[in-house]
Amino acid sequence: MFSIGELSRRTGVKVPTIRYYEEIGLLTPAGRSAGNQRRYDAAGLERLGFIRHARALGFGIDEILSLIDLQQHPDRSCQSAMEIAEAQLAAVRDKIAQLRSLEQELSRIADGCEGSGPARQCYVLRSLSDHGLCSNPH
Repeated sequence: MFSIGELSRRTGVKVPTIRYYEEIGLLTPAGRSAGNQRRYDAAGLERLGFIRHARALGFGIDEILSLIDLQQHPDRSCQSAMEIAEAQLAAVRDKIAQLRSLEQELSRIADGCEGSGPARQCYVLRSLSDHGLCSNPH
């Protein structure tokens, strides 16, 4: 059995976050010791590791709840898990495309500035003040 502090140390999830996950149903509420301390078993540790990994991959709470529900019903088709993962992958790819666009625009703006003139002639400052100077939408 693990205290909430030990669970936190083993998973890298902060204690308030563990309590929050219990509140919203991501993590099964822990049993209590005679001193009313939360006590987690190996399944709780495993579940928290699952949640942490899913969060690190960018899955939202609702998606994680759906994945946990599927995990608790091992005879069901994994179609919905695949669909959730594919939707997350599409969202990540969209973010990457947006970041690449930002990278190109920031590079263009930075390259347009010599860095040696007065601020009133600074291309970076003018570009930030006039969106029309940008080469692509962002």
